[in-house]
Amino acid sequence: MSTQTIQKLLDIKDTPAIYRNLSYDEIFEHEKKNGETLLTSQGAMTVDTGEFTGRSPNDKYIVKEPTSEKDVDWGKVNQPVSEEIFNELLVKAQEHLSGRPLYVFDGFAGARKSTRLSLRMITEKAWQHHFCTNMFIRPSPEELNDFTADFTIINASGLRNVDFKKHGLHSDVFVIFHLGRKIAIIGGTEYGGEMKKGIFSVMNFYKPLQGILTMHCSANVGKAKGDSALFFGLSGTGKTTLSTDPNRPLIGDDEHGWDDEGIWNLEGGCYAKTINLNPDDEPQIFGAIKKDALLENVVIRDGNVVDYTDGSKTENTRVSYPIFHIANRIESGLGPHPENIIFLTCDAFGVLPPVARLTPEQAMYHFLSGYTAKVAGTERGVKEPSATFSACFGAAFMTLHPTRYAKLLGEKMKQHKTKAWLVNTGWAGGPYGVGARMKIKITRSILDGIFDGSLDHDDYTQDDIMNLAIPNRLHDYDKAVLHPWESWADKAGYEAQRKKLAGMFVENFKKYTNVGKEFDFSSFGPKL
Repeated sequence: MSTQTIQKLLDIKDTPAIYRNLSYDEIFEHEKKNGETLLTSQGAMTVDTGEFTGRSPNDKYIVKEPTSEKDVDWGKVNQPVSEEIFNELLVKAQEHLSGRPLYVFDGFAGARKSTRLSLRMITEKAWQHHFCTNMFIRPSPEELNDFTADFTIINASGLRNVDFKKHGLHSDVFVIFHLGRKIAIIGGTEYGGEMKKGIFSVMNFYKPLQGILTMHCSANVGKAKGDSALFFGLSGTGKTTLSTDPNRPLIGDDEHGWDDEGIWNLEGGCYAKTINLNPDDEPQIFGAIKKDALLENVVIRDGNVVDYTDGSKTENTRVSYPIFHIANRIESGLGPHPENIIFLTCDAFGVLPPVARLTPEQAMYHFLSGYTAKVAGTERGVKEPSATFSACFGAAFMTLHPTRYAKLLGEKMKQHKTKAWLVNTGWAGGPYGVGARMKIKITRSILDGIFDGSLDHDDYTQDDIMNLAIPNRLHDYDKAVLHPWESWADKAGYEAQRKKLAGMFVENFKKYTNVGKEFDFSSFGPKL
C-alpha cells in the first residue's frame, strides 16, 4: 500500500514518509536515529514512556451512536461522548500527524483465522511501532499484500486536547472509540498499554455479539494430557507468571477467545511486569528479555544493566516481547476446550485460602464478582494494593454488560464440563502491611495439584462465612498452609477481617440481583 493511499484513507497531509510493517532490525535503526530507546546489556531495547506509566481509565470514551447505543454498558468504564467531539478530535489528530513521518503496523487480533480482526495501528514513534509488532499477530507477506483493516487506531500520543474543558472531558488525555466507524484515537499519552487494551476492548464488543467469549486470561496446555487451562486475573495477580510453565506450553499470557472449536490467543506477544523480576523465579520471562524485546520505564545502571528491583519511576515496569521468545509455546495460538479454569485473586486482606474448589454456580459468582486488589502502578494514582471488585476479572476492558460474558462462560463450562478453582496469590498471615505475599512456589504446587488430579479428593473443610471448600492436604502442604486462619497469629483479627471481606462481597453482588434470576448467584457467595 502506497504512502499516498494511506494518507488518503486517513486524511493526513504532507507526510514525508510512511514506514509500514518494518522488520525488527529496521525498527532498531529508526529508534536509534530518533533517540527513542536505549540498548540494554540483555540485548533488549528500553523506552521511557514519559508522564504516563500506566493506563488512564478516566480518559477512555466511546462514541454513543447507533452501533454502540444499545449494547455498550454505559457508565464509569465506558463513558459516552458525542459524534461531534469525536470528529473534532479526529481533525486535531490528523492535523497533528500531518507533515510527520508515520509508522503503520497492519496485523491481526485473534489466532483463529476465521474469526480474527484485521487491525491497523498508526503511530508517530518508532518504539510504538515496535510495541505493536511485538504484541499483535504479525501478518505473512501474502496477507500484507492483500490487507484490509477492520479496525484502525490512530495514536497521536504527542497531541494534548487543550479544549478538554469545553468538550466536558476529564483531562487533555483522550482514548476514544467509534465502534460504528471502526476507528479509535489516542492523544496525550505514550503508554503502550493503551493500544493493547484498546484493541481488547474492541474485541470485547464485537466478538461476544457473535457468540464468541472474549476473556481477560492467560492460557496453557499440559504436555502429558493435552489439557488446556485458563487463568483469569487482573494485572499483577500472576496470569503471565503462572501460565509460563515448563510443563505446560503457553498459548498466551493475557487475552483469549473461546468459540465452538476451542480457545485462541488474541495476541502475538506477551506484556509482562518486570518489577523484582529474577531468573530463578521466572526463568522463561527473564530469558525472553533479549533482542526484539522492549522494556518500559526500567532503571538502568552502569553498563546498561537493568535494575529490576528499582520501582522509583513506576512499580508498573514492563516488557513486551513476541511470543516466539517463549520456546515452550503453542505456535498456532490455538487450544482445546479448557478442562480447568483458575480465578486468580490477589487478596489484600489475607483472608482467602491459597486454593478453593468451586461449584459451577460459585464459579459464576466469583466471575461476576472479580475480587482482587489493584496492584501498585498499573493505573495512575494507585500506590499500594487496595481491595476492589472488577467484574469478569477485567471490568475496565468489558464493553458489554458483565452478564453478557457470564452467560457465555456458563454455557461453555456446562457444555465442556470445565472445572473451576479460586487461587489466592495475595497475602497470608495477615493483611497487606502485616502478612507476607504468597510464595510463588506454593502457588505453582497448587496448580500442579489441580492439573495432576491431586485435589480431586473429598478431604475438604467448608468455610461457612466465605462459603468455600478448602482442601486439608495437598502434596507436602497441610492445614497450616492451606487454611488461612492457621497462618494468622491474631485469630480475632482474622475473624474481623473475614467478616469485613464477606460483607464487601455481599454488598458488591447486590448490583446483580435486579438483572434477572439467571444471574442471581448471591446464595453461592460469602454469607454473614
